[in-house]
Amino acid sequence: MTTHNQSASLWLRHISLALAAATLFVPTLQAQSNNAEQALFAYVGTFSSPLRDTLPTQVDLPPGNGRGIHIFRINRDSGAMTPAGIYRMGTSPSSLVVSADGSRLYSANETDRVGNDKQGTVSAFAVDHPSGQLTLLNTVPSGGAGPTYVSIDPSGQNVLVANYFGGSVAVLPILKDGQLGNASDIRVDEGKIGPTTATHAPEGSFAISGHDHTHAHMIQTDASGRFALHADLGLDKIFVWKFDPEKGVLSPNHPASISLPPGDGPRHFHFHPNGRWLYSIQEEGSTIVLFDYDHQAGRLSARQTVSTLPAEFRGSNFCSEILVSADGRFVYAGNRLHDSIGIFSVGDDGELSYVGEEWTRGNYPRSFQFDPSGNFLYCCNQRADHIAVFRVNRQSGSLTFANHYAAVGNPSCIVFLDLAEESK
Repeated sequence: MTTHNQSASLWLRHISLALAAATLFVPTLQAQSNNAEQALFAYVGTFSSPLRDTLPTQVDLPPGNGRGIHIFRINRDSGAMTPAGIYRMGTSPSSLVVSADGSRLYSANETDRVGNDKQGTVSAFAVDHPSGQLTLLNTVPSGGAGPTYVSIDPSGQNVLVANYFGGSVAVLPILKDGQLGNASDIRVDEGKIGPTTATHAPEGSFAISGHDHTHAHMIQTDASGRFALHADLGLDKIFVWKFDPEKGVLSPNHPASISLPPGDGPRHFHFHPNGRWLYSIQEEGSTIVLFDYDHQAGRLSARQTVSTLPAEFRGSNFCSEILVSADGRFVYAGNRLHDSIGIFSVGDDGELSYVGEEWTRGNYPRSFQFDPSGNFLYCCNQRADHIAVFRVNRQSGSLTFANHYAAVGNPSCIVFLDLAEESK
């Protein structure tokens, strides 16, 4: 028989154990909460429907295996990607950009067709912290067909969009609530289309993709935001615009553009951290061109041209992405069909020297990006329907496969949101 005193003793013991458990549980909850607040997310843009209304020469025709914008949580130590959701879209959000404060994400919807002129669209999303999930704010016309690239100017007041099939670039104002307004300026590329044989094409190349029409492939401002540059693959030119972020208006610089070798096809470019050098990658010529950049006048001067491929390569190759490491020591160049990332060291004068290459572990690497730490590189292998993860050797520039894949149908681009940075 249990006495009154024994019952009281047992009751007190249970209370003590419960309090001890609660004391242990609270830090666990706090740790979980802190981990959620410090999460690193990746957003992957995809081709989620087939390209339509394309010219007969269009060689890149992804079947649309993606499901929209795929969301992942990133393990900071291993680089591994864990699925965290999908914002389903059937309009191929193939290019993404996250606002500087991490509160908004914008997508170029490449296969959307609106209006009589079949324009593409750009969508604005609110990003929930700490879940990383997306809520659609609005969608507006992109100012041309087939938007393939979006960026945000340094003032945070405008989204700039390059319309590949429309051969145009546009400025979309960002409203106070993060929504997009209709285009404040649209500029249509004009000029003589380059030849279908690239000046620097490898021997035996049949890499002909864009010399049939004007094709605006990228637009981005320099660090000051006073000038916007955009590459037109079909015209073999990089245009330089004076940019007024308050009015959202582009006006021709003097000179208005600089020409690349005929047929080589400039696709993407990336500034060195010092702002004085710009590296352009040519899709059909398989080259990188180093430009000196006069940031006062917005002028480019070509100084060096190197191949993105090993010297012994023969056949067809389409270049894709180009990135400069955050410390400015290395440049990385994407090769589709050769399916490699070329690695180059940057000399004291900005000139490039070939270091080596790394197989992408999948075919047709459309783009790649560093995580915020710079310790990992994530490669979007479009035709392999996956993202492959590589460790970056910050001293040598070399890439080592991290033994991580993430399944994504027709991945096109990847961007990151670091909640640890946003909380500072």
